[in-house]
Amino acid sequence: MTEPRRVQLPAPDDFEGWRDAARGLVKAGVLPEAVVWQVPGGVLDLFGEDLPTPPAPSFAVPRAFVDMARSAICHSDPERFALLYAMLWKLRSNRHAMEDRADPLLDRLQRLAKEVRRDAHKMHAFVRFREVEGQGGSRFVAFFEPDHHIVRNEAGFFVRRFANMRWSILTPELSIHWDGKTLSEGPGATRADAPAGDPLEAVWKTYYANIFNPARLKVGAMLKEMPKKYWRNMPETSLVQPLIAGARSRELEMIDRSMAKQGLENALGAERRLEPGSNVRATWEALLTEARGCTRCDLYKCGTQTVFGEGALDAAILFVGEQPGDQEDLAGRPFVGPAGQLFDAALEKAGIDRSTTYVTNAVKHFKFVQRGKKRIHSKPDAGEIEACRWWQESERALIKPAVTVALGATAARSLTGKTLTISRAREAPVTLRDGSECWITVHPSFLLRIPEEERRREERALFVRDLERIKARAAELAT
Repeated sequence: MTEPRRVQLPAPDDFEGWRDAARGLVKAGVLPEAVVWQVPGGVLDLFGEDLPTPPAPSFAVPRAFVDMARSAICHSDPERFALLYAMLWKLRSNRHAMEDRADPLLDRLQRLAKEVRRDAHKMHAFVRFREVEGQGGSRFVAFFEPDHHIVRNEAGFFVRRFANMRWSILTPELSIHWDGKTLSEGPGATRADAPAGDPLEAVWKTYYANIFNPARLKVGAMLKEMPKKYWRNMPETSLVQPLIAGARSRELEMIDRSMAKQGLENALGAERRLEPGSNVRATWEALLTEARGCTRCDLYKCGTQTVFGEGALDAAILFVGEQPGDQEDLAGRPFVGPAGQLFDAALEKAGIDRSTTYVTNAVKHFKFVQRGKKRIHSKPDAGEIEACRWWQESERALIKPAVTVALGATAARSLTGKTLTISRAREAPVTLRDGSECWITVHPSFLLRIPEEERRREERALFVRDLERIKARAAELAT
């Protein structure tokens, strides 16, 4: 068995070194599976044969491959060199291999390149310099944690953008420094090596708070574009959570000042039709204020904030879900994530205007398990449901809906005190302790989890059917 050839590159982002070595290997007819690529800090192959990499004759490849390789080589995937060499080997016999959109190898490399470009975009957008005083005058220092080996490649962007500044960008892998004339490298650093703040941050925070527009807030899109891992290095992100939490009240203030957001103005129509002098609004606001400080169970330690109900305070239909999800927890509003979007679409099909209803949850805090960067939903237990029942009962007592709808088993248990099977309970209403009707149906998140397309369509049609029956019953009780 022939021992593999080992190519030792001097840096993890060394495109030129990889290119020269790859050209020589291809010319020598060395198959991709016979090469081991290594960089400093990688795992050594003790049995590989060192391969000298003298300059090799040019090997013509499409420009698209070169562009892709320059980006993909900076990825943190340890297989990137081997993948690129395998693609280069394909191009040796087929110059059109880059046009094969069905090739899984090409697809993987293009995804690596795309992730590197996205990481570079994040670096351009989220590096925040802080001014420090030292020998020779002031200097601007930033700390950044890239996902990939992009720092050397992106140094030129910062040189061009901040040519007249003296600055340093510290990262765990390496640091780059610009003195106004020369760019140099240094060893990696930690966040503790970067300054904590400077007087300019107060000005920047004031500016950011004033340009924040709650009416255009999309928490999911924001987190996708600006993941939380970057927040610690950006002064304005200390304002994000309170701005999100207060987005609803600020949004309502903006609506009151202007009729530009007609859709949300209509959503508040039912509340504003309450009789003059009614204290329902004041009572609801008092409940909301008290709920924000709720410590009835330990879930208040987990979630970002209490997610209280919202909607018309004279609603004929009151919906109760299980608990807020990740996006609801960040936004401070119920049913705004993927399940909420499905819920809104089903309401529209059933002819129900959500603005005329009231929507809340059986449990007001987000219960989750942290898995890496993701917060995974965890079902609330009986004690947590019982501890939070007081809030939904207070909401129902204030609003007095003709029909209460339990979305899922957790909501059904909170409302009835019993464990019910949804498929059996959804056909007829249940009488609650106060004598009102409760209709039980599935939670929209259940519909999102169904893998089979045909069954998913059937279940969504049943959900819309349930909502249509609930709408008709609420109208009947109102007459």
